[in-house]
Formats: sequence, C-alpha cells, structure tokens
Amino acid sequence: MNLIIRPVARADYEQWLPLWIGYNAFYGRTGPTALADEITHTTWDRFFEESEPVHALVAEMNGKLLGLTHYLFHRSTTAIKPVCYLQDLFTDDTMRGKGIGRALINGVYERAGLAGSTRVYWFTHKTNSTAMQLYNKVADESGFVVYRKIF
Repeated sequence: MNLIIRPVARADYEQWLPLWIGYNAFYGRTGPTALADEITHTTWDRFFEESEPVHALVAEMNGKLLGLTHYLFHRSTTAIKPVCYLQDLFTDDTMRGKGIGRALINGVYERAGLAGSTRVYWFTHKTNSTAMQLYNKVADESGFVVYRKIF
C-alpha cells in the first residue's frame, strides 16, 4: 500500500469534508444535532493559522484521502513540555482494518515527539469496540473516566 501521511493542505477541502462529515455522523452529530457550518469552517481555517495549536493530518493513497486525524497541543500542570490531544480520528469505511488508523496515530506520535510533547492521549466512546482493538495495541488505556457538563 502506497499510503502517505501528511499535513492537510488547503486544496484538500473537498476530500477532507466527506471524511469530517462521516466522523461526525459516526458520533451521531447529524440532522438537528449536526455541527453548524460555522464550526466546520472555523475548524478548517484553524489548521492553517500559525498561532493555532490545532493541526490536521490526512492519509492519502493515489491522490485520494482515506482518513484524517486532528490533534492539538496544550499546557499541563504535570509537565513542562506540551501535551498532545488526539481529538479526531477517522478512516473511510471501505478502508477500515488496513492500517490507516494506525498510520495516522503514528503520524501524530511523530509530530508530538518533534514538538517535545511528553504524551499523546485521546478518548473514545465505550461502544467503539472496533477502534479500541487498535488503540489497545498502540497505547495504554489510562483507566480515567471522563465527566463533562455541556452548556
């Protein structure tokens, strides 16, 4: 497989958008609960703003985008160096199980290391058992439970 993991480019928007929509649909953000277009456009623009800590990688093969990951760096009270949060990870449904998710995670690991990050972490829903099979191979489950309040 001639897979390339690279930073997203402005010219990728038309191929990135269906992956982004697919990612959000997977988590039930469709119809009345869909993300507003403003959020999608703002998220996209942030990838290209030098002052933003938000970044995106895409998986490309033969000119077609097959997956995406979005990650960001932030400060931590338990480390001097930045911490990397892998926020979104999604691959085209037809390409699942072919190593694309692993390659995207490794791409984030590489960039986090270059940024001097002390760790990479992410969340997934407890029902996402397919993805957790991969996650259990490439990272350690922390045991933490996430609480949130939505306003």
